Amino acid sequence: MTDKRGLVIAAATDGACSGNPGPGGWGALIRFEDGSVAEFGGYEPSTTNNRMELLAALAIMKELKNLPRHPTLTIRTDSKYLINGLSQWIQRWKSKGWRTSSGKPVLNQDLWKDLDNAQLDDVPLVYVKAHSGDPDNERVDAIAVNFSKGYSINLKSPGDLTLKKEINKIQEIESKKNHKDLPPPELKQLISRLDVVNHCANNGYGLTIVEIAHLIDEPLDKVEQRTEPWQWRDWTVEPTSYSLWRFQRSSANPNKE
Repeated sequence: MTDKRGLVIAAATDGACSGNPGPGGWGALIRFEDGSVAEFGGYEPSTTNNRMELLAALAIMKELKNLPRHPTLTIRTDSKYLINGLSQWIQRWKSKGWRTSSGKPVLNQDLWKDLDNAQLDDVPLVYVKAHSGDPDNERVDAIAVNFSKGYSINLKSPGDLTLKKEINKIQEIESKKNHKDLPPPELKQLISRLDVVNHCANNGYGLTIVEIAHLIDEPLDKVEQRTEPWQWRDWTVEPTSYSLWRFQRSSANPNKE
């Protein structure tokens, strides 16, 4: 089997979960001899950290199955649950009909069965301590965490290096060409806040004092001192019932803050 990128020389996986159980994400990457990197990730709305660790490993094993692999290739992971499960526990589970030593059904049994079928005999799992400075572990952790929180993250693709360089050049030229037309990040954030305030005012939404402080980007202790209606830009901030506050569109005021 040949590949223009060469052999796969490194691989790493990680999983993350916000709440455990809660929204989860997984991340994985593989490195090729030519220096290119392929990254993968996914999201589950309700899951656990352990399931995300297993899902990441399953995804990378399926990718590696049809790729040319370096003889010393390993999959780096910070999950001892994954490593111990595949190297020690799984044979005992299988012999007991997928039950633990206490007779209870094995958790995440569906993924363990898939991993048992997908495991590559020539690619062992290697433990790396989390957040120890290992670049690939840090990267897959970032991918997993971003997916778990619903944030966007740009994944590197395994495309041709020459083509990618040309695309990057074009993007850099376009970025420089259009940079003068783009508003600074601070202005974009302000406009976003103004849009939200206007939406709240138009719909008569009541907000807590903490939400008000966050929305107008003011220190909470300063905002908490307010007891009477006060002006913020084009809106009057008025107290309502139930300890809530409301934005009310107002006319120009020389004492705006």
